[in-house]
Amino acid sequence: MARRRIKTPQGARVIAVANQKGGVAKTTTVAALGAAFAEQGRRVLLVDLDAQACLTFSLGLDPDEVDAGVHEVLTGAAEITDVLHTTDDAVDLLPSTIELAGAEAALLSRPGREFVLRSALEPVLADYDVVLIDCSPSLGVLTLNALTVAGSVLVPLQCEMLSHRGVGQLLDTVADVQRILNPDLQVLGILPTMFDARTTHARAVLADLPDRYGVPVLEPPIPKSVRFAEAPAVGRSVLATARGSKGAAAYRAVAEAISAGWR
Repeated sequence: MARRRIKTPQGARVIAVANQKGGVAKTTTVAALGAAFAEQGRRVLLVDLDAQACLTFSLGLDPDEVDAGVHEVLTGAAEITDVLHTTDDAVDLLPSTIELAGAEAALLSRPGREFVLRSALEPVLADYDVVLIDCSPSLGVLTLNALTVAGSVLVPLQCEMLSHRGVGQLLDTVADVQRILNPDLQVLGILPTMFDARTTHARAVLADLPDRYGVPVLEPPIPKSVRFAEAPAVGRSVLATARGSKGAAAYRAVAEAISAGWR
């Protein structure tokens, strides 16, 4: 496959949030960082690239009542400008539905299938400062699409030893994408999540991360908290439902650290 260089319009920072292991707070991270970037005054687009549509539900939309979303955009049945939703967290959302489960098969036979999401987002990329993509828990065609359009990839990792499984494979996939599809892709870092500082195990996992993977580890780690589970029930991020919580403060600090690297 020919090497194809991707250029994102100036100002649009596209971040894929990926880990093929489920339950590591990908969706929570996308929603919270999106809200934190919006608090900074940035124009934010969130993309729900998971057929489970957890991000869509978490931000106040019922996936069963969404007429068209990312599946229709990827398959050419709808224009992206017609399906975007503005949420109460002051971020725009490209929603998902269960229909996205069929997109993998639909894209497999398409020429340049890894670039379909790039083409779909291109009409609106210049309208945003930050685009965050909530990837499905797999390394399939949809995740490859996210890595191909992204400028960087963020890897949430639960602070438990079993959560290490698969991260090396994801980083190998990132290396392949850098070599073949998107030479500008960078690893933004690993974001430790569900961190319980009271346990020796969690502290040991956190200490092990820099040497194990050789990529940046973002700080501070996101603490384990029931506040994250409560937020989706009201269709808002934790920054809105528990503004003064340690979890909200941690995500604001991570967003500030990320944006500091853009200055």
